[in-house]
This record gives sequence, C-alpha cells and structure tokens, in this order.
Amino acid sequence: MTAIHSAPRIAPIEGLADAIRAALGDAVFAIKDAHFELSVGVEREKLAQVMEVLRDRFDYQQLMEIAGVDYPEREERFEVVYHLLSVTKNHRLRVKVRTDEENPVPTVTHLWPVAGWLEREVFDMYGVLFSGNTDLRRILTDYGFRGHPQRKDFPLTGYVELRYSEEQKRVVYEPVRLAQDFRSFDFMSPWEGAQYVLPGDEKAHGQAPGAPTPAPAPPPPPSPAAKGPSPAKVAKTTDKPADTGAGEPANTHAAKRSGAKKKGDAEAVAPAKPKAPRARKPKTPEGDA
Repeated sequence: MTAIHSAPRIAPIEGLADAIRAALGDAVFAIKDAHFELSVGVEREKLAQVMEVLRDRFDYQQLMEIAGVDYPEREERFEVVYHLLSVTKNHRLRVKVRTDEENPVPTVTHLWPVAGWLEREVFDMYGVLFSGNTDLRRILTDYGFRGHPQRKDFPLTGYVELRYSEEQKRVVYEPVRLAQDFRSFDFMSPWEGAQYVLPGDEKAHGQAPGAPTPAPAPPPPPSPAAKGPSPAKVAKTTDKPADTGAGEPANTHAAKRSGAKKKGDAEAVAPAKPKAPRARKPKTPEGDA
C-alpha cells in the first residue's frame, strides 16, 4: 500500500459518516471519506445549525482552523473549510461550504469565539463575507488596501507599500519597487543540476566573461617538519639589576636601615662559634703558684 503522507494516521470511526448524515439530514449535500479523512459538505444557510450539532452531539469541541480556497471556474468560486477536533475521541473532521463574493456565510463566533479572527483572515485574503461577525475588518493587509491577495485573479503588480516620508513629513503610499527582476523556476531536482547558467552564478561554472584574471595564490608556508629541529632554547638571565627594569630606591635611608636589619637578622640566625677551651696550668706539689 502506498503511503499518502508521513503524518500519523487518525483511526477512522466506524459508522460516523452514516450517523452524521442521519443527524443533519438535508443540510448535508456530500460526505467524502478519502485518505483516512472525513469531509462533510453542508448547505451555506444551515452552517451554524450543523456546527452546533457537531459540537454538542458528536463531541467536536474545538475549532482549529478556517481556511479559504478559490476555484474561479465555479459559479460559487469560494470554499470555506472548517477543521474541527474532538479531544475526547481523538478525531478530526472537515466541514466545507461554498459561496461567492455576494452571499455571506453565517458566522460561528457564538459557538467558538476564536472564529472571529479566523473569519477576518478569510475575509481579508479572499473577500468572503460572514454575516453576524460584528468585527469583520482586515487583519493581515494594511488599512486602505484594495483587493484580496489570495484570489487567483489578483494582479501580481500594482502593490503599494506604506512608509514615512521625510520630505513630506507624513505617511505615504507608493508602488512597491522589487529589488530584482522576475525569475522563472523549472523545479528541477537539485541533485541533477540545471543545464544553464543563472545570472550571478558564473563563478560556479568558470570565470565570467570580461572579468580580470585573479592573481595566483601564494604558496603555503612550509610545515614544521620541513624546517628541521628547532634550536634548544636558552634561559634568559640578567647580568645586572638595571636589566630587570628596577629603579633606585625612593628612600635611601630606609633602604640602608632595611639592609642593616637584614644583616643583623642573618647574624642572629647564624650559629655561634664554639669557644676554645682555656688552658689550665699543671699542679705542683707545693700547690698552685
């Protein structure tokens, strides 16, 4: 079996499609179970009632996303897609409605307050209207922006940008200036490589025409092994006090006293010399003389 995608597969719920069709009746015009995902197409006017049933009776507690899709070849060119999540059943459900530029889609902000921002995004990008949304304003484009960027017939030129003009001392609108020309892509495999040279990529395919000849690179320095053994290092010694950088003592008298004290300390520490024994006179029979 060929894998559809690398995302974890959601275990299907047996009989869910039949249960939804029986509960919603004629509000459902299509149910499709493909790629382990269940999509339910409902009538636009009955969207709010359908979503309330799915939340309360089928336990799809969370509204995860609202997305828009544009099919210009259809009479009702827009599809508004709702992604629901059941936390208790660990299951996702997709609900779709169709509309155009004139017919609004009922809001679901009374069921999920987060839908207010999501509906504004679909309105801003596609121009889909939502009846009952009390704050239906643009949310991604700038104030005064004309058009809806996600429509397939939206022109790729004529964008305007908003900036502060130092000359006029106010915020101004002006056409967007692209930094580079339009480039077409052939979507070739990066492992095969293109058969042509892109502008600015001449260095990867040799020297560009008219470019100066680069100077030859300097030879690398010889390795330590090629230089031979290094001479033995000789310890540096000083021959006189001046070589150490020391100056004259600031207090000569104190230096003399310090020297004398050191000399006295050395004498005190040195062991005393033993005294020679005194010679005694020999005794005579008559007694000491």
